[in-house]
Amino acid sequence: MTILVLAPHADDEVLGMGGTIARFANQGKRVVVAVLTGHGEDKHPLWEPAMWDRIRGEAKEACAGLGVADLLFRELPAACLDNVPAWRINQVVTSVLKEVQPEEVYIPFSHDLHQDHHAIAYAATVACRPYLEMGRQVKRVLAYETLSETHLAPPYLVPPFQPNVFVDISDSLEKKLDAMRRYASQLQADHLPRSIEALRALARVRGTHIGVEAAEAFVLLRESI
Repeated sequence: MTILVLAPHADDEVLGMGGTIARFANQGKRVVVAVLTGHGEDKHPLWEPAMWDRIRGEAKEACAGLGVADLLFRELPAACLDNVPAWRINQVVTSVLKEVQPEEVYIPFSHDLHQDHHAIAYAATVACRPYLEMGRQVKRVLAYETLSETHLAPPYLVPPFQPNVFVDISDSLEKKLDAMRRYASQLQADHLPRSIEALRALARVRGTHIGVEAAEAFVLLRESI
């Protein structure tokens, strides 16, 4: 089985489902991670190109530790997707699906606070339409939760993240945490969301939902049998 994880930014794959990626890789499944944003083709208004060299180096180390088979990078401009036409984002995401040919696709939660997450989730939903030839090949589409983004949107204005699929990561939690440590440029102090302690705490809470030591949670968006 080939599994595709769409990450708006490098580290979203670890935050959202690092333990699940490690579990799948250990089971012999082919996991491909696609980091869809970076500096962009033009001058970025916020960050210099050198920053992306560092972050992408960290991503390579983190994903190698999780057992990712292939790590792809694309050049949509990070934090600027509200200024990129939807057709262009859709085109990039569709090209990744055509290249990878996955049976399962994991995407960010559409109602995350970060606009980039919403744009990528929308593009993935468009690309995975089940009546299209490519969409028929994708048997499951799930959304992962990302600390620092998923739980910050106003709960009475947009649907909250209410998971209905849980993956036991008791045996792979430490691999997830080790992968996050590789993102030294993104790692935060223990009282902040993108931290080792926050990831451990969330995994423990999600584990209690299914009676295990640690878990990751997802929303099943579509399943074709």
